[in-house]
Amino acid sequence: MTSETSASSTTSFLELFTPKLITVLREGYGLTQLRSDMTAGLTVAIVALPLSMAIAIASGASPAQGLYTAIIGGFLVSALGGSRFQIGGPAGAFIVLVATTVQLHGMDGLLLATMLSGLMLMLTGFLRLGTYIKFIPYPVTVGFTAGIAVIIFASQLQELLGLDPERTAPGPMLEKLPFLWDKLPNFNTTTLVLSLATVILIVGLKKLRPNWPGMLIAVVLTSLAAGLFTLPVETIGTKFGGIPSSLPRPNLPDIGWDKLRAVLPSAFAFTLLGAIESLLSAVVADGMTGRRHRSNCELVAQGAANLASGLFGGICVTGTIARTATNVRAGAHGPVAGMMHAGFLLLFILFVAPLASYIPLASLAGVLAVVAWNMIEKQAFATLLRASRGDAAVLLATFLLTIFRDLTEAIVVGVALGSILFIHRMSKTTAVARHVPFVAEDKADGPRNERQPYDKQAGANPDIVVYRISGAFFFGAAASVGAMLERISDSHKALVIDLSAVPFLDSTAANTLEGLARKAERRGVRVSLTGTTRPLRKELFLNGLKPPLVRYEPSLEKALERHRLNLQESQDRAAGSSALRRNSWAD
Repeated sequence: MTSETSASSTTSFLELFTPKLITVLREGYGLTQLRSDMTAGLTVAIVALPLSMAIAIASGASPAQGLYTAIIGGFLVSALGGSRFQIGGPAGAFIVLVATTVQLHGMDGLLLATMLSGLMLMLTGFLRLGTYIKFIPYPVTVGFTAGIAVIIFASQLQELLGLDPERTAPGPMLEKLPFLWDKLPNFNTTTLVLSLATVILIVGLKKLRPNWPGMLIAVVLTSLAAGLFTLPVETIGTKFGGIPSSLPRPNLPDIGWDKLRAVLPSAFAFTLLGAIESLLSAVVADGMTGRRHRSNCELVAQGAANLASGLFGGICVTGTIARTATNVRAGAHGPVAGMMHAGFLLLFILFVAPLASYIPLASLAGVLAVVAWNMIEKQAFATLLRASRGDAAVLLATFLLTIFRDLTEAIVVGVALGSILFIHRMSKTTAVARHVPFVAEDKADGPRNERQPYDKQAGANPDIVVYRISGAFFFGAAASVGAMLERISDSHKALVIDLSAVPFLDSTAANTLEGLARKAERRGVRVSLTGTTRPLRKELFLNGLKPPLVRYEPSLEKALERHRLNLQESQDRAAGSSALRRNSWAD
């Protein structure tokens, strides 16, 4: 028996953490599938090329680090992940966190936080906690995504307008806006025109030629214009000195206890956001294809990708919704497409990297401006604002805290508010009502259709009160249910509580019933519980609701019948005692 259980758990573990690449190869993989994946991989690489560099620059890293992240991290996410179509790489959602970490702890601190985040993500996956990520309320995800988009756009205003390139704008929004406002009169007209041209080209090509790689075309054309007309704008070459034509060797950052403690909050934030973003992206891919991803396997892959990315000098890796959607639309068959995307980016570094030196930073800022606009789920945002005051409050709190405070704080507060809202709504669905069992007021005809005489004992007994509780009986509803049950008059001699419509009961609810039963006992009121399932009885027993304090009956009818018999016996005994007293007085 033990060996069977062990084998079953091993099989379950293997099923949970088998990469989708293995699943796809087992199904059969030939030249047709390889051609589809190569085409999709090339398409995604064309989209990822400018994005990876732009996100890295906006994050305070070098464009080369963005490419390293997409190559190393993207390859491992696809090779080890639990989704067929997930594309990993640097994501816009991380710009704020990464930039803050670089400012506070330097590049070594960022690499260490990235690797720590990788270990945390792997642990989260192996502990099978990925299933719970989906419980984050929708208004929270919409709110922090929109907030991140606003911060990304604000972070690019200096490059979009060419404002004082010698000084870096402050990170916090309340400090950044006054700085940009003071510098606004000195904007660079050439930089502004170039960034606007990038945005117009991307948006125009999206409408006129949606299948063309608009971002890459816009960056190439603006780079050509800047080079041919020798425009006075900053480029990757002037600021970063170009991009190396090879991958760096793996290298561990400086590790010490003080450094580990310092970067731990950043690593936790990377883990939280990385888990949310990657699983959200996998869900989007599932919705587009009808497939199902393995959430815990995906988290383990994301962890391995972040660990390796940090070793090679890259930044945070996560699943990217836009590139994953592009992968699906391009006809990808499986994870090989994501691995191919990483391979094509590697070829770019090996053979074409010197050309990247001519890319204007204004063009990449234009790319990120479009990305920020697309990140905002505008229709969902407007719908949630109109849906209910509770959802609107959760949305706005998360949105504003993301912009003006901190992303981790925004998510924690948003989830807390969403949980309170859920508890409030659930408590409204729990009801308790006095119940008169009409079935007991008359007896049905007999099995042979003979008429049954009316039995007065079958009628509702005024000494017995029945309450029926319906809905989840938990701490959010315990107070109101308890207050209702407390109204039992001392004139009643028996109480029946029907729990047949209660799917769930927690310790607070059980404690409420236990307190009620104790008070009833002191008043001389007998209490019966009916309709209890095995899990309910277990919880009730643990909280002291055991015989003789309460009696458990299989049905409401049985409980009523027993109470009637007990009351009749009590009345008979009382009548007998009264007769004895009268006789004794007569003697």
